[in-house]
Amino acid sequence: MITEKLQKGLLLLAEPSIIGDVSFNRSVILLADHTDEGSVGFILNKPLKYSINDLIPEISSDFKVYNGGPVEQDNLYFIHNIPKLIPNSIMISNGVFWGGDFESTKDLINKGIIKKRNIRFFLGYTGWCADQLENEMQSNSWILIKNSYENKILRKATPHFWKEKIVELGGDYLIWSNAPENPILN
Repeated sequence: MITEKLQKGLLLLAEPSIIGDVSFNRSVILLADHTDEGSVGFILNKPLKYSINDLIPEISSDFKVYNGGPVEQDNLYFIHNIPKLIPNSIMISNGVFWGGDFESTKDLINKGIIKKRNIRFFLGYTGWCADQLENEMQSNSWILIKNSYENKILRKATPHFWKEKIVELGGDYLIWSNAPENPILN
């Protein structure tokens, strides 16, 4: 846990008390942008049943697609660690970039140049209007942590990522690491 101010590149870990929220229960979110106008992030640990080829048939790859959040779920977004290959990328931090030229990206995937470890696709994103995320932080909905994985976060974030981070926090959080996702099922 860190006490730094909100800024892009940090991770938001859902507090265990967020139960029953389909989008955010046990989520780990990479904060991709944070300004006075609002914030944008992508949920890293919620894979969908789709591959990129299911959504874009001209891409001959089975790269997994993730639920990025509840906003604009009919749009595809991506983060990556190869800005020299993908023009017009926006730096998030620590070697992680957002978006860029999609036609170039498709071509590089089809040529086998972009690997799974380099890119992650999302349907939708997580968004907060001005002061909303700050208010959620004050109400203890999120735990702010550093992205110690830097650009390797694309390989690290798995469906069990939330549990791993909760165990690392230790203390009172340990009890939540083995609790069922829905406590009613306990």
